[in-house]
Amino acid sequence: MLSVISIIIAYLLGSISFSFLAGKILKGIDIRNHGSGNAGATNTLRVLGVGPAITVLILDALKGVAAVLVGRWLGQGDVLIEVLCGLAAISGHNWPIYFGFRGGKGIATTIGVMITLAPLAVVYAGIVCILAIALTRYVSLGSLLFTALLPLFIWFMREPIEIFWLSLFVFVFAWVRHRTNIVKLIKGQENKLGSKK
Repeated sequence: MLSVISIIIAYLLGSISFSFLAGKILKGIDIRNHGSGNAGATNTLRVLGVGPAITVLILDALKGVAAVLVGRWLGQGDVLIEVLCGLAAISGHNWPIYFGFRGGKGIATTIGVMITLAPLAVVYAGIVCILAIALTRYVSLGSLLFTALLPLFIWFMREPIEIFWLSLFVFVFAWVRHRTNIVKLIKGQENKLGSKK
């Protein structure tokens, strides 16, 4: 029963859209109707600026951390429960119950979840992600590379199989959520970091 409760709590945590709240508090807008239309840190940067974007990024990651820690506490150290809580938090971010199931793409929350479960794998995949963004200024490309490399690093580092399966789910989640970005990248029409929509 506690395991089920932890997963529900994780989903509810993930459903808190800090990007949406930042738009409402700072400008009285629904950020999903501006910029790229995504409720995430990158669109927050585009619409609200650097400070709010960094805050949203950190808070979105922290809710992923919190979700896994709730699973660790209530699941009494069961890795599967931690993984399911992480998945629930990412799902909540993508499809938040509080905001009509219209959320973000889950990358920051994924970072929070995975750095709690497999920190070294996240560091290695994160380095590639940051380099890709720095060289191309395409945040979406960095995000896609991050989620694609994560399962590989987790596998070769022999992390628990439950974490490996989570990383595969995360990979699918991210690539489905970024499908329009993938098309734009192929066509050379994707927005670069710092550009205005």
